[in-house]
Amino acid sequence: MAVPPPPSAAKTGAPAVSNVAEWSVGDLASALKRTLEDAFGHVRLRGEISGFRGQHGSGHAYFSLKDGTARIDAVVWKGTFARLRQKPQEGLEVVATGRITTFPGKSSYQIVIETLEPAGIGAWMALLEERKRVLAAEGLFASDRKRPIPYLPRVVGVVTSPTGAVIRDILHRLADRFPRPVLVWPVRVQGEGAAEEIAAAIRGFDALPRGGPIPRPDVLLVARGGGSIEDLWAFNEEAVVRAAAECTIPLISAVGHETDTTLIDFVADRRAPTPTGAAEMAVPVRADLLAEVADLGRRQREAVERKLDREGSDLRALVRAMPGVDAFLAGKRQRLDLAEARLGPALAGNARVHRLRVSRLVERFVRHPPTLALAEARGRLARLGDRPEAALRHGTRHRAEALAYLGRRLVVARDATLARSAAEGARSRVRLDALQARLDRAGARLTERRRDRIETLGSLLGSLSYRAVLARGFALVRDDSGAAIRTAAAANSAGTVSLEFADGAVAARIAPRDGAPTGEGASPPAPARPKRAPRKPAVKPLIQGSLFEG
Repeated sequence: MAVPPPPSAAKTGAPAVSNVAEWSVGDLASALKRTLEDAFGHVRLRGEISGFRGQHGSGHAYFSLKDGTARIDAVVWKGTFARLRQKPQEGLEVVATGRITTFPGKSSYQIVIETLEPAGIGAWMALLEERKRVLAAEGLFASDRKRPIPYLPRVVGVVTSPTGAVIRDILHRLADRFPRPVLVWPVRVQGEGAAEEIAAAIRGFDALPRGGPIPRPDVLLVARGGGSIEDLWAFNEEAVVRAAAECTIPLISAVGHETDTTLIDFVADRRAPTPTGAAEMAVPVRADLLAEVADLGRRQREAVERKLDREGSDLRALVRAMPGVDAFLAGKRQRLDLAEARLGPALAGNARVHRLRVSRLVERFVRHPPTLALAEARGRLARLGDRPEAALRHGTRHRAEALAYLGRRLVVARDATLARSAAEGARSRVRLDALQARLDRAGARLTERRRDRIETLGSLLGSLSYRAVLARGFALVRDDSGAAIRTAAAANSAGTVSLEFADGAVAARIAPRDGAPTGEGASPPAPARPKRAPRKPAVKPLIQGSLFEG
């Protein structure tokens, strides 16, 4: 406890003197470390691994263990890490055994892990796996939904934080490979409201019209740097995943490092290990394209030159193999000379043949002049005279007589057919009237027999119905449920009954007689002598009549 300064010191303004020991920062840190290690020593700690990014360059591993309320830094030294049977994994719930100590350089405490045992998947990973299973069942991760990335997009859209190193890396890589116009939609990439901003940015890019004042991107990059599963959780939200699935622009996800996996990676058209890798996927290398185009142009020129050289060589070979003009025309000249030598004798022979044919025709005209043949034809025509006209009139008259005879036969046949039809119709009407009369008589007899049978059955039904018994003065006793009561004991046990008479039903209460037992102890009354059932009247057998009876 501090001692107040003496009054003289207060008056003179001298510095106050305290008896509290002074500590250096190092001494205090060492004392706290010894106190913490002595109080706890070795502990078994259960928690979820968070922030694990693999071994450090030194071989050590640094991460955190957390639960729903707190977190503690953890370190695994290089030698211990090699002996661990269960290696650390992001989101894995483990039971760690180690020493609690402090790290003076950061004024924090930590656990130095010696053994590590799995205890199950942590809460974040369990939620992630369940959401992944539901979205996969809807088909959002199907490979047939993936679209190809444009080879050379005109505009690149980027959804990321405008202040981080990610956007600088993307812009730098795009400028190195193939400069393209870039549209950046600034969003928060972690924390509350980040998922809604990311989903709104994706849908906003997708809603841009083609040819509008703001160019529509040909490819989208959704990017963020590395972090723990909590830092990257915005990209596991269902709103972001569904926005990416509904986006019609090809989308590349570049969230975290290569070992980080979020749900947007499964629904994206391509997944990049890093934001820089996403920029490399989005555009090709301009220098490589120029070199490839130059190489293709050189190859095309060389191919054209080789083709021209080859075709020139072929043409020269053909020219050398082609015969001269004299050699080419020598055979044709020889054939022409032979044809010319044969032409004179052939023309003379042809003239002789035609001359002989003409002389034969002249001789035939002399022997058989056309005027003589014409005179003979006129004589034959004159001898015929009017015989063709007489023959025509005779044939016409013969045909007319035959037609008249056929007409008379048709009239007679028609009259006979009509007479037979009338007689047959009369006979049919008489037969039909007879059948109608027989049918009426048979129907009347059948109706009478059916009426008699119905009356007989009605009488039998009336005699057998219990209502006929009620009409003779009897009553039907029923209990409250409507069941018939057949014994006095049952009536006494029922208490309240319903009596049904011929003209209606009334309710009644059973009053036991003096000295007569009631309820279950009552003896049943003597059975009544059964009445003899009335004799059934003989039923006349039903006989089907015939329609053809007289």
